[in-house]
Amino acid sequence: MKPPVAKRIPHSLELHGDVREDDFYWLKDRDNPEVIDYLEKENRYYDEIMRPLEEKTEQIYESMVDRVPDSEVNVPVEHGPYFYYSRLEKSKQYPIYARKRAASRELLDETPEEVVLDLNELAVEGEYLNVTVRRMTADHNYLAYLENRDGTDRFTIYVKDMETGELLPDRIPDVFLYGSMEWSRSGEYIFYVTVDENQRPYRLYRHSLGSDVESDELIFEEKDTTYTLVITKSQSGKFIFVQSESKTTSEIRLLDADSPLSPLQLLDERCEGIEYGVEHSGDDLLILTNEGAPNFQLLRCPLNDLHSRENVVAYNEDRYLQAVYPFRDALLVAGRENGLTQIWMLRGNELKQIKWDEPLYSVSVLSGQSYGTAEALIQYESLLTPETTYGLNLQTGEKHLLQVAPVSGEYDPSHYRQEHLWAEAEDGVKMPMTVVYRKGALDNGPAPLILDGYGSYGMNEDPYFSPYRLPFLDKGIVFVTAQIRGGSEMGRGWYEDGKFLSKRNTFTDYIAAAKYLIEENYTTPSQLAARGGSAGGMLVGAVANMAGELFQAIVPAVPFVDVVTTMLDTTIPLTTLEWDEWGNPQDREYYFYMKSYSPYDNVEAKDYPHMYVTTGLNDPRVAYWEPAKWVARLREKKTDDNTLVLKTNMGAGHFGASGRFNHLKEAAASYAFILDKLGV
Repeated sequence: MKPPVAKRIPHSLELHGDVREDDFYWLKDRDNPEVIDYLEKENRYYDEIMRPLEEKTEQIYESMVDRVPDSEVNVPVEHGPYFYYSRLEKSKQYPIYARKRAASRELLDETPEEVVLDLNELAVEGEYLNVTVRRMTADHNYLAYLENRDGTDRFTIYVKDMETGELLPDRIPDVFLYGSMEWSRSGEYIFYVTVDENQRPYRLYRHSLGSDVESDELIFEEKDTTYTLVITKSQSGKFIFVQSESKTTSEIRLLDADSPLSPLQLLDERCEGIEYGVEHSGDDLLILTNEGAPNFQLLRCPLNDLHSRENVVAYNEDRYLQAVYPFRDALLVAGRENGLTQIWMLRGNELKQIKWDEPLYSVSVLSGQSYGTAEALIQYESLLTPETTYGLNLQTGEKHLLQVAPVSGEYDPSHYRQEHLWAEAEDGVKMPMTVVYRKGALDNGPAPLILDGYGSYGMNEDPYFSPYRLPFLDKGIVFVTAQIRGGSEMGRGWYEDGKFLSKRNTFTDYIAAAKYLIEENYTTPSQLAARGGSAGGMLVGAVANMAGELFQAIVPAVPFVDVVTTMLDTTIPLTTLEWDEWGNPQDREYYFYMKSYSPYDNVEAKDYPHMYVTTGLNDPRVAYWEPAKWVARLREKKTDDNTLVLKTNMGAGHFGASGRFNHLKEAAASYAFILDKLGV
């Protein structure tokens, strides 16, 4: 079967004296039957190309399913009189959220379970389901949750009566997928954030339970289209924080959860380049801010004087502080140091780091814990250690093991190795990589290797344990994650040095990682696969143009590859929010810089690696037409016979299929493609 050929319709855009020819621009119109026809032809071509790999795909899928434990139960989190948790049964696609009413953790085993929400009962076979935010009233009588069934960012609030199990008539549409729903302390009101026509969260409403949604009162509107609006509740439950934020600036208002009809109270006005976050502890607010402190400093602000500020601890430029967790008996701070996540406990005016045995790990404080708990739950994992939950005594600082996540099948961590490598970037900067492989995989020379990366928005690629990785490690595959600039692994400066007019550092860092792995005999170009999703898809797409010869296969998932076109179109969801990450191409300097690396604009008549590209028709973050146009242009220009496929999920969005087994099926197909091309 020959690959589909997209027709060409002449189209050009002139800006800054530059003319961009874009004959595949017509693919943006999803209401055009020819567009859907083209995507379906690509899907049929994908099916044909993947047919010889069906047996391999099924074997891979079964090997991952074999690693699904019979039962997975998270450590219950104390919240008021209840302990809340989620559990997964091996045969089920979705989690079950449950609770137990117990006086102590020691009594949980003899306490009956109450199901809070079973997503498997909500799901319809073959259809998409996503339930994100779940919020219980302070009296634990009502549950509000967000549900979506088309893969967009438009969710609906449903309210469940926990006594009767019935849904209330209240239905609130067009609510953002996270940071968008909180109860007043009394449970009489729900505050929620809706999205505009571009799916930007921007309006805060107050809904009185049992009333007509049409009568809900607009409390605040964020009118600047480069900002979004999110709400969160303090750990104490006292305040709802209403936060306007861009990629570089924030502004927070306080809403007293005990006085839901009171006006919002502004904390600090927005000031370009200044970001801050807030929490509540006793008579004070705790503020993390980058004002005069690039890696953020911790300040205290009395509730009776919101203009007063004093340092809680001295600023340390080697520590990147990211979150505070106030409890009655102690204050925990989460952040990064030496390229790793860290948790500190405040002792006097110093932060004391909680120590761990492994040299490479990820650690976090579980959210949703009671302010008055005596024992905070800490989650720990590494490339070799399954998700492990510790109880941290908030008075003594001692920790004890509560649970290690089960691993189905044989697993002995001593049979595997994890490493922290450092490659030299193009400009001499040392760039970290995390590595995991089975012992002996490198004994006979270079091995098949999958190199992951992201490098945008300050998001981090930290080490984590995955039982689904084990079948591939056992085949001798090496997994490496390049912690490139654009993330925040090495602090806030690591992010700043990988955005705007420094964005090319992200791509050259990744190329430097690949070259290092080849030079150090970990792998060879014929055994190396590149993988990245969303902005990570843009990363590997740019690398395909810049250094495709280093890779045998490239797997861009929902890739952001038509950077200039998207950043110029303010009607596209979330575009204006992205200007603080990539720049606004209406500015001549940013336009030409973006064009210099945009994967779509830089496709050349040359050889490319094997490529496996995915997208979702309903994706609000990276529109389906970006990878569709890119694949069409690659088909037209590339000079090789290497495989190029485009798989469009016609009923989902940015995150692919819903349900864990559906996710595993998608992952199995991707792995089958990679292993086939690497000769495994």
